[in-house]
Amino acid sequence: MAYASIGVKAVLGFGLFVGLAAQPALAANCPGNPDALGTSRTIVVDPREHPRIGTMQYSETLPLEDHEVVLTFDDGPIPKYSNAILAILAEQCIKATFFEIGRMAREYPEGVRKLIAAGHSVGTHTQNHPLTMNRLPIESAQKEIDDGIASVKAALGDLAQLSPFFRVPGLLRAGIVEDYLASQGIQTWSADFPADDWRHVSSQTVHNLAISRIEAKGKGILLLHDIQARTVAALPSILRDLKAGGFRIVHVVAATPELPKTPTNAQQWQMHPTSETVAISHWQKVPSFAFANLDMLPAPTISASDQMLSLTESFERNRRVRGAIPLPQQAPWPRQSRLQAMTDKTMLPVPAQDLFGIAERHSVAIRALVQLPHHAQQSPRGSASDSIARLISINASAAKRTIPGSMPVTQPGLQPGPIGVR
Repeated sequence: MAYASIGVKAVLGFGLFVGLAAQPALAANCPGNPDALGTSRTIVVDPREHPRIGTMQYSETLPLEDHEVVLTFDDGPIPKYSNAILAILAEQCIKATFFEIGRMAREYPEGVRKLIAAGHSVGTHTQNHPLTMNRLPIESAQKEIDDGIASVKAALGDLAQLSPFFRVPGLLRAGIVEDYLASQGIQTWSADFPADDWRHVSSQTVHNLAISRIEAKGKGILLLHDIQARTVAALPSILRDLKAGGFRIVHVVAATPELPKTPTNAQQWQMHPTSETVAISHWQKVPSFAFANLDMLPAPTISASDQMLSLTESFERNRRVRGAIPLPQQAPWPRQSRLQAMTDKTMLPVPAQDLFGIAERHSVAIRALVQLPHHAQQSPRGSASDSIARLISINASAAKRTIPGSMPVTQPGLQPGPIGVR
């Protein structure tokens, strides 16, 4: 089902609707709520020029300025929660983009028409929300896409009111699915940051994840779901903190012959475009040489005196039998010159005989100094101690006569006596 088959009447009607919706809903123009966040501006995109957006999966995203956010909601409509989401957005004069499930649109067609009446953009999200789009055969994937479009169209009553926007359930993308959507002029939307509101988490967690991720990237597409009670509870505080943080809401519509696309450049479709003042590459470029002719350059001649050695390396590898022990390979570098073989007449130098001589040293005999008791010098003659003193004195006198180099005793009370002398 191609969007290019829209009739002239439908195109004119859609262009009139988009022209009205493209007017920015600023906070000053929001009746009853002068403090509303509002919609700062509306951008018009051509799905054929940029068929895939959202940096969670693709290299491009919407051409947003810093601190600009696009709100998107999946899986509706379910009146209990979708109507509450619509009321919150209306109170803040905010325009968003909704990706509707075909089966839900058939069950609650009035919910889809309310989105159009409030000025929101309506895209599709398959017929049955299969979480297998990345594994389905292309025929089954095409049927899910086409049936979802047909169901939402039936709920709206006019294909011109349906935006050529599509989001894959669970973001489980596949190349063949994206190619089919692009061939039909449909833009595949991913996201730049989710709030994980489909998980079993608190509304405070949804709020915290949304705000922290938006602040981290600075701009982008926020993924939410209008069928969750936690999203309904978290959305007012999300919008309040976005306003407090200086963020602005942007509405997105598709281009038509009557509504031209918003002028942009390629850099604006990048999340963080590279500045022209910053060098992209710091590596030095290899210069390109241009030769005047193709003649061979002169090469040096090889002679024996140049001592030029050739390598013995072979680049042919011999296949080794499995289990065999590898043999050592010859080293690729040049071998050194071999030593000359020795003959019988070759005489080796003999060391001099005096190298092995050890000079004898004459050491002084060791003397023992014996300390005589102090009282022995004053003991009476003939006592036992006096006999010991005379014996030591006789031995000392004999030692002085028989041991050369002996020294006289200079300290009082010390008598030299050689060890082992009889």
